[in-house]
Amino acid sequence: MKLTNKMVVITGASSGLGRELSILCAANGAHIIMLARSTAKLKTLKDKIEQSGGHAVYESLDITDAKQVHLTFQAIMEKFKRIDLLINCAGVGYFQPLTEMNTEEIDQMIAVNVRGLIYCTHEAAQAMEAQKCGSIVMIASQAGIITTPKSVVYGATKHAVIGFANGVRMELEEAGVHVTVVNPGPIRTPFMNNADPTGNYRKRVDRFMLDPRHTAERILHAVGKNKRTLNLPWYMGIGSKVYQCVPAVFEKVCGPFLRMK
Repeated sequence: MKLTNKMVVITGASSGLGRELSILCAANGAHIIMLARSTAKLKTLKDKIEQSGGHAVYESLDITDAKQVHLTFQAIMEKFKRIDLLINCAGVGYFQPLTEMNTEEIDQMIAVNVRGLIYCTHEAAQAMEAQKCGSIVMIASQAGIITTPKSVVYGATKHAVIGFANGVRMELEEAGVHVTVVNPGPIRTPFMNNADPTGNYRKRVDRFMLDPRHTAERILHAVGKNKRTLNLPWYMGIGSKVYQCVPAVFEKVCGPFLRMK
């Protein structure tokens, strides 16, 4: 997909990977509609994009509020008439043992990572189905393929995203809508500060962490090729395939790595 003059909606656009994707899409000529809760961060990002000659607007949105999501996407369609690309980038995680996690944290991960993503996809899919074209990107995680200790709920939400994406892909295929699932490993973004306040996990995996700019570039390349799945880094993609074939052996051999949180 060439992004010139395309209407691109990005959730979780105010920071991290969503911010990098917004900047990169705008640099490639797209008109960006940035969605996130932080109005201040969105305004700062909009100014940055426009100073570089790009086009961007923003809306403050809590994607866990179904009515608010509906009204926001309704307003987008009324103003811009189409959505060419939706990137579901909003996400939250808490890396703790299940027995030490409170129910508010559990509910938030399910609400943002699963329900919010489904709400946004539900709205964009209707527009794309009517257009007979479009692309949807869902940022899942390697944790959705290999769920490890201290990220069992987070991994479960990302496993749900992968399953949802696989079904939606088949539903929308005849309408010319493509669905790409991205399964990244740890990315060097503010997400990690919230997921692991101690910083211990970040220190252990620092040498493996993905660069957000490079990750954004890989995602847009995958969208351009209509790829079904993008695993990052590549060796984690290989590891996930081995895990699916011999999970018990994989857990035994790679146990220390899987318990790095």
